[in-house]
Amino acid sequence: MTHWFHRNPLKATAPVSFNLYGVASSPAANKICNDLRTTRARLLDAFTDATCTPEIMKKSSDEYFALLQGFILPLDGTTQENKLRFIQNFKWTDTLQGNIASAQQDAIFELVSMAFNVAIWYTKFASRLAGKENITEDEAKDVHKSLRIAAGIFKTLKETHIPRLITPAEKGRDLETRVIDTYIVQVQAEAQEVTIARAIELKHNASLIAALSFETANFYQKADHTLNTLDPECSSKWKKYLQLKQHFYMAYAHCYHGQTLLAADKCGEAIRSLQEAEKFYSRAEALCKEYRQMKGPGSTVRPSEQLFFKKLGALIKNTLEKCQRENSFIYFHKVPADAPALELKASYGLAEPTPFELPPLSAQCTPEVYATFDLTRGPKDDKVKARHEEEIKPLKEPDLKPQKDTGCVVS
Repeated sequence: MTHWFHRNPLKATAPVSFNLYGVASSPAANKICNDLRTTRARLLDAFTDATCTPEIMKKSSDEYFALLQGFILPLDGTTQENKLRFIQNFKWTDTLQGNIASAQQDAIFELVSMAFNVAIWYTKFASRLAGKENITEDEAKDVHKSLRIAAGIFKTLKETHIPRLITPAEKGRDLETRVIDTYIVQVQAEAQEVTIARAIELKHNASLIAALSFETANFYQKADHTLNTLDPECSSKWKKYLQLKQHFYMAYAHCYHGQTLLAADKCGEAIRSLQEAEKFYSRAEALCKEYRQMKGPGSTVRPSEQLFFKKLGALIKNTLEKCQRENSFIYFHKVPADAPALELKASYGLAEPTPFELPPLSAQCTPEVYATFDLTRGPKDDKVKARHEEEIKPLKEPDLKPQKDTGCVVS
């Protein structure tokens, strides 16, 4: 396994019939409602289909969002709110709250909830692909691309669409700032992990690898701190993952910074930097065991037993021993009491979110068809279906357990 990523579960949702009998007073209006139901169901199926690709996900989500915007965008030539925005109720669970659902009668709530799930799917696709044996260069690029797409979706939802909700997100819910900010930073950090693996494979300068590792560790620390005020019951395992990744990449940073110092004939400082790498690595190892023992959503893998983790430990040990030998024979430098400060800034390789745009409004949603939706008639009650929608079961996700670790790296 090249990479290992923690993943929270997908959001689940209650069925939505879009049965606006009475309100939809024309065949074209009824067709929009039927197509909304069909495309929504197809998109939900794609989330749990192990064979789904980014191309299929893009097509499925675009088809649904193009139609859904007919309930959001003004279609009567004015700037007034779309009259259909608040006609349908939607229920969604959250990635940290189990089967407890939130409900809003708002098409924008549906838009942001479904798009949030699309972003989560991209992170899970990246995780599944990154955990393959013998990952190819093209697959590594797909991992990197998928994580940046996910970050872009999260970022656009936070900045553009979530602020439009009439009912603010409840604390600890996915659409709340702390949670979505953590997802944004986490997936950017994971994208940079792919960059670091590529830089190591191509034997780029140790200074660049150290800087990228330091930036990535800071991302994970920022994500961890963002969750500090969240209920530990639902976030503790996620936080443990962020902490162990922070310490892991701090160990990487100090290890490669030590190599940079040795190349600059600063052997004493190099030794001290490698000793600091050992400390961070030991702490990361302890955090891995704590993560494994914690209850909550996420992988049951033992990260400290994976080869990608053990290889760093061996690298630190061998590099430190080399520095100590060189110091004994050549340099005779005093080892400083304090570790060298990591004032590193990466000039290349930082992962930026890919801008996310909704598809154009469906050609079916014309002003003429919009005018045939008559709110004065009111939709018929569907009490039988309403009872079925009260309990929301989690989505049955495909098995994303990592495959056997062969020690392959991104190439």
